[in-house]
Amino acid sequence: MADTLPSWRDTPTRAALLEFVEAVGEEGSAEFVAPADRVAVFDNDGTLWAEKPVYFQFYFVLDRIRSLAGAHPEWQQEQPFKAAIAGDLKGVAATGMDGLLKLVQASHGGSTMEAFEAQAGEWLAQARHPETGRLFTDMVYQPMLELLDFLRANGFTIYIVSGGGIDFLRQFSERVYGIPRERVVGSSVALQYRSDGGQPRIERLAKLDFIDDKEGKPVGIQRHIGRRPILAFGNSDGDYQMLEWTTSGSGRRLGALLHHTDSKREWAYDHDSAVGRLDRGLNEAAERGWLLVDMKRDWARVFPAP
Repeated sequence: MADTLPSWRDTPTRAALLEFVEAVGEEGSAEFVAPADRVAVFDNDGTLWAEKPVYFQFYFVLDRIRSLAGAHPEWQQEQPFKAAIAGDLKGVAATGMDGLLKLVQASHGGSTMEAFEAQAGEWLAQARHPETGRLFTDMVYQPMLELLDFLRANGFTIYIVSGGGIDFLRQFSERVYGIPRERVVGSSVALQYRSDGGQPRIERLAKLDFIDDKEGKPVGIQRHIGRRPILAFGNSDGDYQMLEWTTSGSGRRLGALLHHTDSKREWAYDHDSAVGRLDRGLNEAAERGWLLVDMKRDWARVFPAP
């Protein structure tokens, strides 16, 4: 297995991943798990791709608000829209979660599904990270891409379980991660079906339907997947309940957290971060038997080669 996971350094962390996959895949062993039950779930932001300085979908939200502002002159004086139009991230942050939800509802609702998917797809094809200059879809983690391939080769079915928007994620999940759109679990706006004059369509409403974060993640898993995973991988306290739910089942299981420790190749953050805060999970990982992946120590490479 020397060539397996080449961007992972030869550390106990890599050895633990290899041992787990080998154990559950060895037919006849006490820890064998049938392929149908080899379900793995991965958070997206901060786990499969980067999340600093803010969640990448938020840049899409800001661009959508600016493009819609002409039809809403009242936004020029109304927060959080005023701050969003100006690109004032601190001003948006000052409005809290209520402000963020207003922006998401306004930017993600009020269109057909086809229109939204076209907008998101076009944005993802050209939008670049403000600090690295890379396309956002190039800000994925090479070691995680290798892990996804390794799991697939060993009979795992992989799902994304993210606090990000389900329809936004579906625009790139298969192309970037090899994860089909039907295996994406995420937050969503309310939908309705309409058929006027023989033209059926699904409309997106300016109203949140489900938030797939924290306690919502196990609920989303049950709704969309219907099986308790045997492997859960996250990076923040927003993933705590997903790992708790996964590892509390019977048989061999694995919970893993990516700890962002590399300030030179990426960003270093944990307990006090406003984005991707890892506090409770970091404090309890050892006692819960969760694997803590140290980016600086365990990864030989962070991003794919340009």
